[in-house]
Amino acid sequence: MSDRHIFLTGANGFIGRNLIRHFVAQGHRVTGLVRSRNGAQQIAALGAAPVIGDMLTADLAPLMQGCGQLIHAAADLDHGPGKTAANVNANGTGRVFKAAQDAGITDAVHISSDSVLQDGRPLRNVNETHPFPRKPAGAYSAGKAAAERIAIQAATNGMRVIVLRPRMVWGRDDGTALPTLSKAVQDGKFAWISGGNYPSSTTHIVNLCHAVELSFAQGKAGEIYHISDGPARSFRDTVTGLLATQGLTAKDASVPRPLIRVIAKMGDGIYRLTGGRLRGPLSFQEYATSAVEVSLDISKAQQELGFRPVITFDEGLVELTSGNWPDRQKRAS
Repeated sequence: MSDRHIFLTGANGFIGRNLIRHFVAQGHRVTGLVRSRNGAQQIAALGAAPVIGDMLTADLAPLMQGCGQLIHAAADLDHGPGKTAANVNANGTGRVFKAAQDAGITDAVHISSDSVLQDGRPLRNVNETHPFPRKPAGAYSAGKAAAERIAIQAATNGMRVIVLRPRMVWGRDDGTALPTLSKAVQDGKFAWISGGNYPSSTTHIVNLCHAVELSFAQGKAGEIYHISDGPARSFRDTVTGLLATQGLTAKDASVPRPLIRVIAKMGDGIYRLTGGRLRGPLSFQEYATSAVEVSLDISKAQQELGFRPVITFDEGLVELTSGNWPDRQKRAS
Protein backbone atom coordinates (compact mmCIF):
# COMPACT_ATOMS: atom_id res chain seq x y z
CA MET A 1 0.00 0.00 0.00
CA SER A 2 1.59 3.23 -1.13
CA ASP A 3 1.08 6.74 0.14
CA ARG A 4 -0.31 5.67 3.48
CA HIS A 5 -1.71 8.18 5.93
CA ILE A 6 -1.41 6.57 9.35
CA PHE A 7 -3.03 7.70 12.58
CA LEU A 8 -0.76 6.71 15.47
CA THR A 9 -1.73 6.71 19.14
CA GLY A 10 1.03 6.88 21.74
CA ALA A 11 3.05 8.80 19.18
CA ASN A 12 5.70 10.18 21.53
CA GLY A 13 6.26 6.94 23.41
CA PHE A 14 9.25 4.67 22.81
CA ILE A 15 7.42 2.51 20.26
CA GLY A 16 5.57 5.45 18.73
CA ARG A 17 8.67 7.53 18.05
CA ASN A 18 10.32 4.63 16.26
CA LEU A 19 7.20 3.88 14.20
CA ILE A 20 7.23 7.50 13.06
CA ARG A 21 10.86 7.21 12.01
CA HIS A 22 10.12 3.96 10.17
CA PHE A 23 7.11 5.12 8.15
CA VAL A 24 8.24 8.70 7.52
CA ALA A 25 11.51 7.33 6.11
CA GLN A 26 9.39 5.48 3.53
CA GLY A 27 7.53 8.60 2.52
CA HIS A 28 4.27 7.91 4.35
CA ARG A 29 2.30 10.50 6.28
CA VAL A 30 1.84 10.01 10.00
CA THR A 31 -0.58 11.91 12.23
CA GLY A 32 0.35 11.32 15.86
CA LEU A 33 -1.85 11.63 18.94
CA VAL A 34 -0.03 13.17 21.91
CA ARG A 35 -1.19 14.62 25.22
CA SER A 36 0.97 17.73 25.48
CA ARG A 37 2.59 20.53 23.51
CA ASN A 38 6.00 19.14 24.42
CA GLY A 39 5.02 15.77 22.95
CA ALA A 40 3.74 17.53 19.85
CA GLN A 41 7.08 19.25 19.38
CA GLN A 42 8.95 15.96 19.77
CA ILE A 43 7.03 14.11 17.07
CA ALA A 44 6.90 17.11 14.74
CA ALA A 45 10.70 17.07 14.79
CA LEU A 46 10.53 13.45 13.59
CA GLY A 47 8.31 14.37 10.66
CA ALA A 48 4.84 13.54 11.99
CA ALA A 49 1.84 15.86 12.16
CA PRO A 50 0.83 16.12 15.82
CA VAL A 51 -2.68 16.36 17.21
CA ILE A 52 -3.16 16.96 20.92
CA GLY A 53 -5.68 14.95 22.93
CA ASP A 54 -6.15 12.16 25.44
CA MET A 55 -7.57 8.89 24.14
CA LEU A 56 -9.84 8.74 27.21
CA THR A 57 -11.45 12.15 26.78
CA ALA A 58 -10.81 13.67 23.34
CA ASP A 59 -13.24 13.60 20.43
CA LEU A 60 -10.97 11.36 18.38
CA ALA A 61 -12.88 10.78 15.15
CA PRO A 62 -12.37 14.33 13.79
CA LEU A 63 -8.65 14.03 14.53
CA MET A 64 -8.53 10.87 12.41
CA GLN A 65 -10.26 12.31 9.36
CA GLY A 66 -8.28 11.69 6.19
CA CYS A 67 -6.30 8.79 7.65
CA GLY A 68 -6.66 5.35 6.12
CA GLN A 69 -4.71 3.29 8.64
CA LEU A 70 -4.44 3.14 12.42
CA ILE A 71 -1.61 1.96 14.65
CA HIS A 72 -2.79 1.77 18.25
CA ALA A 73 0.39 1.90 20.34
CA ALA A 74 -0.84 3.96 23.30
CA ALA A 75 -0.99 2.17 26.64
CA ASP A 76 -0.66 2.71 30.35
CA LEU A 77 2.54 0.79 31.13
CA ASP A 78 2.14 0.74 34.91
CA HIS A 79 3.03 -2.76 36.17
CA GLY A 80 2.14 -1.90 39.76
CA PRO A 81 -0.65 -3.39 41.87
CA GLY A 82 -3.19 -0.61 41.17
CA LYS A 83 -6.12 -0.89 38.76
CA THR A 84 -5.45 2.17 36.62
CA ALA A 85 -3.69 0.28 33.83
CA ALA A 86 -6.65 -2.07 33.41
CA ASN A 87 -9.14 0.76 33.06
CA VAL A 88 -7.02 2.98 30.83
CA ASN A 89 -5.97 0.24 28.43
CA ALA A 90 -9.45 -1.23 28.02
CA ASN A 91 -11.45 2.01 27.88
CA GLY A 92 -8.88 3.84 25.80
CA THR A 93 -8.75 1.07 23.21
CA GLY A 94 -12.52 0.99 23.00
CA ARG A 95 -12.69 4.72 22.30
CA VAL A 96 -9.85 4.58 19.75
CA PHE A 97 -11.42 1.80 17.69
CA LYS A 98 -14.92 3.30 17.84
CA ALA A 99 -13.49 6.61 16.58
CA ALA A 100 -11.51 4.84 13.85
CA GLN A 101 -14.66 3.16 12.57
CA ASP A 102 -16.53 6.48 12.63
CA ALA A 103 -13.66 8.14 10.72
CA GLY A 104 -13.70 5.48 8.01
CA ILE A 105 -10.32 3.92 8.78
CA THR A 106 -10.10 0.56 7.05
CA ASP A 107 -6.87 -1.03 8.36
CA ALA A 108 -5.44 -1.17 11.86
CA VAL A 109 -2.54 -2.72 13.75
CA HIS A 110 -3.01 -3.09 17.48
CA ILE A 111 0.19 -3.34 19.54
CA SER A 112 -0.53 -5.84 22.29
CA SER A 113 1.88 -7.71 24.57
CA ASP A 114 2.85 -11.15 25.83
CA SER A 115 1.49 -9.90 29.15
CA VAL A 116 -2.01 -10.93 28.08
CA LEU A 117 -0.94 -14.54 28.75
CA GLN A 118 0.86 -13.94 32.04
CA ASP A 119 -0.36 -15.39 35.33
CA GLY A 120 2.99 -15.93 37.05
CA ARG A 121 3.60 -19.37 35.60
CA PRO A 122 6.25 -20.05 32.92
CA LEU A 123 5.20 -19.56 29.30
CA ARG A 124 7.34 -21.92 27.24
CA ASN A 125 7.44 -21.31 23.47
CA VAL A 126 3.75 -20.40 23.48
CA ASN A 127 1.87 -19.75 20.27
CA GLU A 128 -1.22 -17.67 19.57
CA THR A 129 -3.64 -20.46 20.55
CA HIS A 130 -2.49 -20.34 24.18
CA PRO A 131 -5.55 -19.31 26.24
CA PHE A 132 -5.88 -16.21 28.36
CA PRO A 133 -5.31 -17.12 32.02
CA ARG A 134 -8.29 -17.36 34.35
CA LYS A 135 -6.49 -15.05 36.78
CA PRO A 136 -4.19 -12.49 35.08
CA ALA A 137 -0.95 -11.55 36.81
CA GLY A 138 -2.12 -7.99 37.41
CA ALA A 139 -4.03 -4.98 36.14
CA TYR A 140 -1.67 -4.48 33.20
CA SER A 141 -2.24 -8.04 31.96
CA ALA A 142 -5.99 -7.74 32.47
CA GLY A 143 -6.20 -4.39 30.70
CA LYS A 144 -4.11 -5.46 27.71
CA ALA A 145 -6.18 -8.64 27.35
CA ALA A 146 -9.39 -6.60 27.38
CA ALA A 147 -7.90 -4.21 24.83
CA GLU A 148 -6.98 -7.13 22.59
CA ARG A 149 -10.54 -8.45 22.69
CA ILE A 150 -11.84 -5.00 21.74
CA ALA A 151 -9.44 -4.81 18.79
CA ILE A 152 -10.49 -8.27 17.56
CA GLN A 153 -14.16 -7.29 17.91
CA ALA A 154 -13.50 -4.32 15.62
CA ALA A 155 -12.29 -6.81 13.02
CA THR A 156 -15.65 -8.57 13.12
CA ASN A 157 -17.31 -5.21 12.46
CA GLY A 158 -15.61 -4.77 9.09
CA MET A 159 -12.26 -3.21 9.92
CA ARG A 160 -9.11 -5.12 8.98
CA VAL A 161 -7.40 -5.39 12.37
CA ILE A 162 -4.15 -7.25 13.02
CA VAL A 163 -2.84 -7.79 16.55
CA LEU A 164 0.89 -8.02 17.30
CA ARG A 165 2.25 -9.43 20.55
CA PRO A 166 5.91 -8.48 21.06
CA ARG A 167 7.88 -9.38 24.18
CA MET A 168 10.30 -7.07 26.03
CA VAL A 169 10.67 -4.38 23.36
CA TRP A 170 14.12 -2.81 23.44
CA GLY A 171 16.57 -0.78 21.35
CA ARG A 172 17.31 2.80 20.39
CA ASP A 173 15.65 5.60 22.29
CA ASP A 174 14.35 3.25 25.01
CA GLY A 175 13.00 5.33 27.87
CA THR A 176 11.43 2.48 29.82
CA ALA A 177 13.04 -0.92 30.47
CA LEU A 178 16.73 -0.10 30.07
CA PRO A 179 16.70 3.06 32.24
CA THR A 180 14.83 1.12 34.94
CA LEU A 181 17.36 -1.72 34.90
CA SER A 182 20.28 0.71 34.87
CA LYS A 183 18.95 2.65 37.85
CA ALA A 184 18.39 -0.54 39.85
CA VAL A 185 22.01 -1.58 39.28
CA GLN A 186 23.35 1.89 40.06
CA ASP A 187 21.31 2.04 43.29
CA GLY A 188 22.48 -1.41 44.36
CA LYS A 189 18.93 -2.76 44.26
CA PHE A 190 19.32 -5.33 41.48
CA ALA A 191 19.52 -9.08 42.05
CA TRP A 192 19.03 -12.05 39.76
CA ILE A 193 16.02 -14.25 40.41
CA SER A 194 17.20 -17.85 40.84
CA GLY A 195 20.29 -16.97 38.82
CA GLY A 196 18.37 -15.51 35.88
CA ASN A 197 19.13 -18.49 33.63
CA TYR A 198 15.63 -19.00 32.20
CA PRO A 199 14.71 -18.27 28.57
CA SER A 200 13.19 -14.91 27.73
CA SER A 201 12.11 -13.70 24.29
CA THR A 202 12.89 -10.12 23.28
CA THR A 203 11.82 -7.87 20.40
CA HIS A 204 14.10 -5.18 19.04
CA ILE A 205 12.19 -2.04 18.10
CA VAL A 206 13.34 -2.29 14.47
CA ASN A 207 11.93 -5.82 14.26
CA LEU A 208 8.63 -4.62 15.69
CA CYS A 209 8.39 -1.76 13.18
CA HIS A 210 9.10 -4.27 10.39
CA ALA A 211 6.32 -6.51 11.70
CA VAL A 212 3.86 -3.59 11.68
CA GLU A 213 4.69 -2.89 8.05
CA LEU A 214 4.25 -6.55 7.13
CA SER A 215 0.92 -6.62 8.97
CA PHE A 216 -0.46 -3.82 6.81
CA ALA A 217 0.77 -5.60 3.69
CA GLN A 218 -0.07 -9.23 4.44
CA GLY A 219 -1.78 -9.62 7.81
CA LYS A 220 -5.12 -11.37 8.00
CA ALA A 221 -8.05 -9.57 9.62
CA GLY A 222 -8.68 -10.64 13.20
CA GLU A 223 -5.42 -12.57 13.50
CA ILE A 224 -2.84 -12.37 16.29
CA TYR A 225 0.89 -12.73 15.67
CA HIS A 226 3.72 -13.27 18.15
CA ILE A 227 6.83 -11.23 17.33
CA SER A 228 10.36 -11.62 18.69
CA ASP A 229 14.06 -11.45 17.80
CA GLY A 230 14.10 -15.20 17.13
CA PRO A 231 15.25 -17.96 19.52
CA ALA A 232 14.99 -16.90 23.15
CA ARG A 233 18.12 -16.08 25.11
CA SER A 234 18.45 -16.44 28.85
CA PHE A 235 17.12 -13.51 30.86
CA ARG A 236 20.57 -13.17 32.42
CA ASP A 237 22.37 -12.99 29.07
CA THR A 238 19.83 -10.47 27.78
CA VAL A 239 20.07 -8.14 30.76
CA THR A 240 23.86 -8.49 30.98
CA GLY A 241 24.15 -7.44 27.34
CA LEU A 242 21.82 -4.48 27.76
CA LEU A 243 23.59 -3.23 30.88
CA ALA A 244 26.97 -3.51 29.18
CA THR A 245 25.85 -0.96 26.59
CA GLN A 246 25.56 1.51 29.47
CA GLY A 247 28.91 0.57 30.96
CA LEU A 248 27.23 -1.32 33.82
CA THR A 249 27.65 -4.79 35.29
CA ALA A 250 25.16 -6.44 37.62
CA LYS A 251 26.48 -8.10 40.74
CA ASP A 252 26.15 -11.87 41.05
CA ALA A 253 23.59 -11.63 43.89
CA SER A 254 20.65 -14.00 43.46
CA VAL A 255 17.33 -14.43 45.29
CA PRO A 256 15.32 -17.69 45.18
CA ARG A 257 12.24 -17.49 42.95
CA PRO A 258 9.81 -18.86 45.59
CA LEU A 259 10.84 -16.10 48.00
CA ILE A 260 10.37 -13.40 45.36
CA ARG A 261 6.93 -14.80 44.52
CA VAL A 262 5.86 -14.60 48.17
CA ILE A 263 7.20 -11.06 48.48
CA ALA A 264 5.33 -9.98 45.33
CA LYS A 265 2.06 -11.54 46.52
CA MET A 266 2.40 -10.00 49.97
CA GLY A 267 3.20 -6.60 48.47
CA ASP A 268 0.04 -6.65 46.35
CA GLY A 269 -1.97 -7.66 49.39
CA ILE A 270 -0.57 -4.81 51.49
CA TYR A 271 -1.38 -2.37 48.68
CA ARG A 272 -5.02 -3.49 48.67
CA LEU A 273 -5.36 -3.51 52.45
CA THR A 274 -3.95 0.02 52.79
CA GLY A 275 -5.95 1.44 49.90
CA GLY A 276 -2.79 2.04 47.91
CA ARG A 277 -0.89 3.88 50.64
CA LEU A 278 1.76 1.16 50.97
CA ARG A 279 3.28 -1.12 48.37
CA GLY A 280 5.98 -3.75 48.33
CA PRO A 281 9.29 -3.70 46.44
CA LEU A 282 7.90 -5.83 43.61
CA SER A 283 4.38 -6.33 42.24
CA PHE A 284 3.13 -9.71 41.09
CA GLN A 285 2.79 -8.25 37.59
CA GLU A 286 6.50 -7.41 37.65
CA TYR A 287 7.25 -10.91 38.95
CA ALA A 288 5.31 -12.53 36.09
CA THR A 289 7.10 -10.33 33.56
CA SER A 290 10.68 -10.92 34.67
CA ALA A 291 10.99 -13.87 37.08
CA VAL A 292 9.89 -16.84 34.94
CA GLU A 293 10.41 -18.09 31.42
CA VAL A 294 8.42 -16.25 28.78
CA SER A 295 9.32 -17.43 25.29
CA LEU A 296 7.23 -16.97 22.15
CA ASP A 297 6.70 -19.18 19.11
CA ILE A 298 6.81 -16.85 16.08
CA SER A 299 6.22 -19.48 13.39
CA LYS A 300 2.78 -18.08 12.51
CA ALA A 301 4.23 -14.63 11.80
CA GLN A 302 7.00 -16.25 9.77
CA GLN A 303 4.52 -18.25 7.67
CA GLU A 304 1.70 -15.73 7.22
CA LEU A 305 3.52 -12.38 7.33
CA GLY A 306 6.88 -13.49 5.97
CA PHE A 307 8.40 -12.06 9.15
CA ARG A 308 12.11 -12.48 9.71
CA PRO A 309 14.09 -10.41 12.24
CA VAL A 310 16.01 -7.72 10.35
CA ILE A 311 18.36 -6.96 13.22
CA THR A 312 20.01 -9.49 15.50
CA PHE A 313 20.40 -9.15 19.25
CA ASP A 314 24.14 -8.58 18.91
CA GLU A 315 23.66 -5.92 16.22
CA GLY A 316 21.17 -4.17 18.46
CA LEU A 317 23.68 -4.10 21.29
CA VAL A 318 26.28 -2.54 18.99
CA GLU A 319 23.78 0.19 18.07
CA LEU A 320 23.01 0.90 21.72
CA THR A 321 26.71 1.10 22.54
CA SER A 322 27.63 3.36 19.64
CA GLY A 323 24.47 5.44 19.46
CA ASN A 324 24.64 4.98 15.68
CA TRP A 325 21.28 4.10 14.16
CA PRO A 326 21.82 3.02 10.52
CA ASP A 327 18.97 3.13 8.02
CA ARG A 328 17.53 -0.37 7.89
CA GLN A 329 14.76 0.25 5.38
CA LYS A 330 16.48 -1.74 2.63
CA ARG A 331 16.97 -4.72 4.91
CA ALA A 332 13.35 -4.53 6.06
CA SER A 333 11.86 -4.37 2.58
